[in-house]
Amino acid sequence: MPKRILFISPYPHDTAPSQRFRFEQYIPLLELEGWTTEQVSFWGAKAWKSLYRPGKVFSKAYYLFIAIIQRYILLFKINRYDFIFIHREFSPIGFPLAVFMMSRWMKKKIIFDFDDAIWIPNVSDSNRWFSFLKVYDNTRRIIRWSYRVSCGNQYLCNYALQYNSNSVVIPTTLDTDKTHAYIREMPVEKFVIGWTGTHSTMCYLEEIIPVIEKLEKEFNHLEFRIIADIKPDYQLTSLVYVPWNKTTEADDLAKFSVGIMPLRHDPWSEGKCGFKALQYLSMGIPALVSPVGVNTSIVQHEINGFLCYDLPDWENTLRYLILHPEKVEAMAKSCRQTVIDRYSVHAIKKDFLSLFQ
Repeated sequence: MPKRILFISPYPHDTAPSQRFRFEQYIPLLELEGWTTEQVSFWGAKAWKSLYRPGKVFSKAYYLFIAIIQRYILLFKINRYDFIFIHREFSPIGFPLAVFMMSRWMKKKIIFDFDDAIWIPNVSDSNRWFSFLKVYDNTRRIIRWSYRVSCGNQYLCNYALQYNSNSVVIPTTLDTDKTHAYIREMPVEKFVIGWTGTHSTMCYLEEIIPVIEKLEKEFNHLEFRIIADIKPDYQLTSLVYVPWNKTTEADDLAKFSVGIMPLRHDPWSEGKCGFKALQYLSMGIPALVSPVGVNTSIVQHEINGFLCYDLPDWENTLRYLILHPEKVEAMAKSCRQTVIDRYSVHAIKKDFLSLFQ
């Protein structure tokens, strides 16, 4: 008898890092185990492209209306599946009645997966027009209705355990055999301070821009490289912007000497799963991070990276590494081994597959 899993996600397949590294890269492994899988996204391809662009309120409202209808149409075919895997949310607005029906009336085994503190209000500026429709308490409800809950870190898991004892930590992982498969070569002509992310996390860079401004005046071989989906508006002579591209992502990261991940000390940041740091480390790039949440577990100070507690700490650490690039090179092996041992697909695949037992 065939075994079937329905993956319910916010975004189209292979478009969002959260989905790619939380579950999409495990789909081939599930299929090797005899599972048949299907993925349905809330936002279609056209809606996804326009979602975070400013304006276009009426077209976004139309896409939203169509997507909600399609979510409830799922109920008519839900009996085909043995497991329903919901990543982050069933719908961005409204009460998740369909999830309640799947769990309580149709007795379906729901796996709920999340990698941010999504019970805390957090809305992008481009989509505040429908923020009043969001129901943040839905996270708690779906956790209660789920068969198992997969959490990106212990902070998130502690929240989930209040409502469901079958909650476990499944860290965000990287495929060190394919997409992040090699150690970068240390740049020679430039010392490259790198950051990768999206428009929604670029705000965390603002606090250390003054540090970059100061360092670029001291060192003419300094480069501040940003890989993102939008071009940053920073007045820096050392800034190099690289548009994010899935096909060149690893090669673009390989240009970094060190990678940075500044965060604020707040509950939302506590829920972050350290993905930027893991990307850097997987390629032998030391990670400089704020000591917030899971970052303190991923980064071992002066072994595979540095914990930077305040602005003087960021400045002094970066200056030291610019002056001593041999220290950066010496840390490469430890960086990559951290990911291979604890945050790779190979290391975590048994835990992920066990969700469907």
